[in-house]
Amino acid sequence: MKPIFIGDKEISDAVSPFVIAELSGNHAGDINKALALIEAAAKGGADAIKLQVYRADTITLKSDNPDFQIPKKVGNKWESYGTLYELYEYAYTPWEWLPELFAKANELGVMLFGSVFDETSVDELEKFNVPAYKIASPEVFDIGLLEKVAKTGKPVIISSGLSGLGDIELAMQTLKDNGCENIVLLKCTTAYPTPFDQVDLRTITNMRETFDCQVGLSDHTTGITVPLASVALGCNVIEKHIKLDNESESVDSFFSLTVEEFSMMVRELKHAWQALGKVSYQLTTESAKNRYGTRSLYVCADIQKGEAFSEQNIKSVRPGYGLHTKYKPEILGKKARKELKLGDRLSWDVIE
Repeated sequence: MKPIFIGDKEISDAVSPFVIAELSGNHAGDINKALALIEAAAKGGADAIKLQVYRADTITLKSDNPDFQIPKKVGNKWESYGTLYELYEYAYTPWEWLPELFAKANELGVMLFGSVFDETSVDELEKFNVPAYKIASPEVFDIGLLEKVAKTGKPVIISSGLSGLGDIELAMQTLKDNGCENIVLLKCTTAYPTPFDQVDLRTITNMRETFDCQVGLSDHTTGITVPLASVALGCNVIEKHIKLDNESESVDSFFSLTVEEFSMMVRELKHAWQALGKVSYQLTTESAKNRYGTRSLYVCADIQKGEAFSEQNIKSVRPGYGLHTKYKPEILGKKARKELKLGDRLSWDVIE
């Protein structure tokens, strides 16, 4: 599968996963928290940091009609916001912050880009020459937006969270038909937090085969177990929400990693990727040092010269310096060329 590049970072099986820190609305409307999150994510090892670039009036309508009310159901952490407009008005990242946020990212040497939610947000991010674009799960259905993003010529990362197979096929074809050659498809479950039994990580290998593109994971579970498991199934991009600490209350904080947890995830993702290695039946350097620990044939009772080898005087034991155990049937009944003591290795030169 061909590698792609976001900025100067390669995305392929040959390198450790590309890790994206999702800020979302975890700045809670405070630019200083947004700047602190960028700095913390960069120090924590993120390859890129992602914003959500929209305004309430570009993503929904200011209406309290039933269609626009947030469902009232058990466990819905966003129910208190009332309507979609009120939720997004609280959670959005003010566009006037963008110059300062991009300046901070440039200062730290970390990539910053965004999820886009309508064509005006694409125009806004083009001012900053972002290295890629993200299409969130609901926007997979906005064909005009997909066409606009594809025509920028930038790599596109797209989440599958609300899409069936046909929806993904249409979105991928739309991107390709409009000039996008570099696509990363993220396995995603749109549930906050996602129950572990609804992640369906086995879909990842099928995504790779079906769409012949780099794949990754946009994860909304708690903890870091699922991202680590996804690496073994071929994920080369991991996206995870980040918050400053457990005391920071914000719109997405209840399923986000703290800075410390995020840093640990980055470290362990590299370890998981290193552990994949390659297909090999050769002993590694470290394994070869322990080769002596295998079984082989040894004398287990003193043997006189000319005495026959039997089950009573030779045995398969550790270590592995003697003859291979496969020769035992051939040796039984043959005679010793010399006197042998308990603990002597069996070798062909002591067998008549």
